[in-house]
Amino acid sequence: MLLNVVVLFLTFVFDMRICHAVDPELRVTTIEQEPYAMSKGGELEGFCMDLLHEVSKKVDFTYKVHLVKDGFYGRVDESGRWNGMIGEVVRGEADLAVAPLTLTAARARVVAMTKPFMQTGISILLRKDSTETQGSFTFLTPFNSQTWISLLVAYVGTAACMFLVARLSPCEWVPQSEKNKFGIVHSLWYTAGGLTLQGAGPHPKSLSGRVVSCCWWFFTLFLLAHYFTNLTSSNSTQPSSSTVKGFEDLANQDKMEYGCLAGSSTLAFFKNSNNMVYRRIYEHMERRKSFVTSMDEGVRRAKEGNYAFIGESVSLDLAVAHHCELTRTHEVIGMRGYSFAAPIGSPFIDTLNLAILELSEAGELEYLRSKWWPVTARTRARPGPRRDLHTASKGSSCSCLWA
Repeated sequence: MLLNVVVLFLTFVFDMRICHAVDPELRVTTIEQEPYAMSKGGELEGFCMDLLHEVSKKVDFTYKVHLVKDGFYGRVDESGRWNGMIGEVVRGEADLAVAPLTLTAARARVVAMTKPFMQTGISILLRKDSTETQGSFTFLTPFNSQTWISLLVAYVGTAACMFLVARLSPCEWVPQSEKNKFGIVHSLWYTAGGLTLQGAGPHPKSLSGRVVSCCWWFFTLFLLAHYFTNLTSSNSTQPSSSTVKGFEDLANQDKMEYGCLAGSSTLAFFKNSNNMVYRRIYEHMERRKSFVTSMDEGVRRAKEGNYAFIGESVSLDLAVAHHCELTRTHEVIGMRGYSFAAPIGSPFIDTLNLAILELSEAGELEYLRSKWWPVTARTRARPGPRRDLHTASKGSSCSCLWA
């Protein structure tokens, strides 16, 4: 009996020495993506960083975070090896991958994935219908702000030129009253009338005044031709998001380009799907090579119009919250979860799963999401990109005026 007690005591002491000898600091790999992990002052912050902090308190470990070297989440490359964060975990370069890693069967074969800490699916991000974002100043959209400022300067300059020419020319003076018909007010009114193709008499009698008037009218005709051309083309060719309600609508149209993140689990979903609609979408993207290299690029192309970005609904909701001119379709397919990844056989998996479940039941995950996902847009809805008057056109029109 005494011998058994001694053996148990020695075993306990030996196990404790081993536990203290092992370095408890975990090497954590992540990827920079808003709002999961963002650099700020040399440190990382975001949803995943807060979640990692809460989990570490429950599981009782310390950690050191580094950004993944190649900037990928993790997929099999041309050589048949895993890259990205999954590759670092497989090769033993990281003990834990903390990021919005989609839980897939392919990844679960090579690494141990935790219980999902967030549910997501695949949806479509596109620009709102132009009629939804039109405001009281929609008539200003054919030209950009620089063009309107240049037009204002040209208007004031021409009116001032008319005023000076009329003052210097004896033909514009009335002999009996010695008054000049082209005062500053009439010069502004006459120039504005020409800008709207409406005569605002009396007209100049001097040759120099008529030359200035003709130059202004030719400039006005050139400008209005550009204005109505831009206005008509932008209204007729601007793609409408109201015609795309889901993936079947997207597959059945050919006016709007669409794509997803290259090498992502979203692309793998369409590639491996047996659904004919999803297969057509994949074949279109593969044929047109309409992939994007980052989430930011996909959002930017969607904002520019005539492009639908296919991605995970959680990330698309964040883009919609930041950019009022964007919208996400209601259809969500391929529901999946975001998980952490660790090496197969890691002793932390069970405790990580338990910690994630406890945080979920305590409402901590929902609190973190409300903290990092804005409810309303942070930026005002801005008019979409139009076919503005190009620099060369502006230069030529101003040259016509000042010649």
